[in-house]
Amino acid sequence: MQREEKQLEVTLQAILNRVNDLKTAIQALIAKLENEYETINWPTFLDNYAILSGHLTGLSKILQAEMAPSLRALVVLPLQLGCERDEALSRLTEGRVPACTHDLVPDLLRTKPEPQAEQRLQQFNHKASTLSYDTAQKQVAQFTKVVNHVWEIISKGREDWDGESMRSQGMQPTHSTGDTHALVTAVGTGKGLRPGLAPLGVGGGALGPRGPPGPPPPPGPQAVAMPKAPSAIKTNIKAANQIHPYQR
Repeated sequence: MQREEKQLEVTLQAILNRVNDLKTAIQALIAKLENEYETINWPTFLDNYAILSGHLTGLSKILQAEMAPSLRALVVLPLQLGCERDEALSRLTEGRVPACTHDLVPDLLRTKPEPQAEQRLQQFNHKASTLSYDTAQKQVAQFTKVVNHVWEIISKGREDWDGESMRSQGMQPTHSTGDTHALVTAVGTGKGLRPGLAPLGVGGGALGPRGPPGPPPPPGPQAVAMPKAPSAIKTNIKAANQIHPYQR
């Protein structure tokens, strides 16, 4: 029995720590939204939301742990009800619950939503279940169209914003038009690949008003003259013609 009570105490303390961390993160996010709503950006909001998600995940792991006792088997009930102010309860709840009254206890121990909220939830579920397939598809298509339109507006606004921010910061462009034209000319005509080599045109002459065209190239393929190697076959044939085997 003492082991179970000790285990329950450790589990409740871990849950309480996680809940306090979650509460602190929620308070920080609310403070940012109320005080920094003009300067807060989307990445900062996502970072704070990721912190909340991490605390919720940790709390779920504690509740789903095998070593943790089943809290569903425990009963929570007030030991004393009264209208007088309870300082210990007020300090424990940070001033939100000053006294454990008869009107407050049903809300604190409620295991189901309020009757009004439960009734509206049932109405929404009934409306969703009676919706036809074609009507649902039309609504989904219309919603998708609206989302795509909003996405295009946001993307265009972001591109304009990035361009204006670069111009306002005086950032130099990362490309050069002159270098692009020089690269295209070098690929197309060979200009600038070798020093002192004029660019060639379609007919093989020089391009541009740099001077008179050069002499036309000789017909046929241009080959570089190479020294001929001595032929051993010719020498042997010549020697065979000079010395005939039937001449004495």
